[in-house]
Amino acid sequence: MKLYNTLAGEVEEFVPSDGQSVKMYICGVTPYSSTHVGHALSYVAFDVLRRYLEYLGYTVRHVQNFTDVDDKIIQKAQEEGITPQELVDRYVDDFFRCMDALNVQRAHVYPMATQEMSPIIDTIQTLVDKDYAYPAGGDVFFRVTKSNDYGKLSHRTLDGMQAGARVEVDERKEHPMDFVLWKGAKPGEPSWESPWGPGRPGWHIECTSMAMTYLGETLDIHGGGQDLIFPHHENEIAQSEASTDTRPFSRYWVHNGLLQLGEDKMSKSLGNLVSVDQALEKYSPDSLRLYFLSSHYRSPLSYSDEGCAAMERSAGRLRHALARETGGKKGDPLDTGPYQERFLAAMDDDLNTPRALAVLFDLARDLNRAGDEGGDVRAAQYSLRRLGGILGLTFQEPASGGQEQLAAKPFIELLLDTRTELRKAKQYEMADQIREGLDQQGVILEDTAQGTQWQYHSRG
Repeated sequence: MKLYNTLAGEVEEFVPSDGQSVKMYICGVTPYSSTHVGHALSYVAFDVLRRYLEYLGYTVRHVQNFTDVDDKIIQKAQEEGITPQELVDRYVDDFFRCMDALNVQRAHVYPMATQEMSPIIDTIQTLVDKDYAYPAGGDVFFRVTKSNDYGKLSHRTLDGMQAGARVEVDERKEHPMDFVLWKGAKPGEPSWESPWGPGRPGWHIECTSMAMTYLGETLDIHGGGQDLIFPHHENEIAQSEASTDTRPFSRYWVHNGLLQLGEDKMSKSLGNLVSVDQALEKYSPDSLRLYFLSSHYRSPLSYSDEGCAAMERSAGRLRHALARETGGKKGDPLDTGPYQERFLAAMDDDLNTPRALAVLFDLARDLNRAGDEGGDVRAAQYSLRRLGGILGLTFQEPASGGQEQLAAKPFIELLLDTRTELRKAKQYEMADQIREGLDQQGVILEDTAQGTQWQYHSRG
């Protein structure tokens, strides 16, 4: 298996540090508003990575944090007149409910910054003792100039970072790019006692401390969105390796492309959100997963109703292939070996899920053809369900209405009559074109002894 490693800037063979065990840390959400489909894209991608690693025989220990103390949480709680903890509890529950609905496996540990204050403070103290950090007016800053390879993840120089960043002037800093490890307390904000006075940790040090607490000084995989490469993950590397004198902090850095709405990244700060709840009102969980996985995880993806609706129809085609009767068991069973080889080759190639999905649809098409000819398709159905499970597909039937069926019925039955005549004339290629065209419109056919039956799958 090969993965693109952001640190190396290339695709590398995946070899964990400890044989069959994989230590994976994924940056979690800041819970101050509803979980949106941009979150879903990222966590579906890492869910598939974990599922595939486990399919390959690895034992994965998956840790994913919540950033539960943050300026935005404090501000939103003040606006609503509730405590930050009440706000966090609400949106952590929302996150779990949405991820469960999308069949995203839960991490083994979900540490929260507010519950890990002692190891966070200890890590900061280690950095101060090693002269990598310095207190200044109640805050503590990290010295970027003392880290010789600062910038190695984002492949930028310190001067280049400074030129391209909007750095707030702070006379207490030794260098403009020095970043905060500990923030001195402000009136009305939550705070904790520390050797530098009351305050709370900076964002970057939280992840460093929680990752090392639960996974040790070296991780196998550290993941998150591409928007976290700089400054968040860059700063994590610097402070982690400085605190432990151990390199690398993570062997592989895996970053997913971002979900866009129009031309802009979907984000809470921009306010251009489609919540997971809103998406699930219109589309099934499988169709959303198919939509996310139809694009390579490192590529940007634009969210669209047209795309999701097309994947709803595609999900129906897969379900139909699994639900059909196996026929009269005439002839040889469909050989699923080549499909499995192609699927695994795609997944081994930096999780190329678009190619892997193409294999599933090829298998479903050929399964239907074999079934139409009376062949035994049970082994093919088993293989389709098993490979689809690696992608987290459930193949569960969504709720659907009947109005579209009634409106489409005369046109569909005319096409079915034409297809029947073509099959009688042994014009199988043209008959298959009608079948596949109807499939693309969500019309699922099944040839039985009583004639051709059809169902119309649609949502939203």
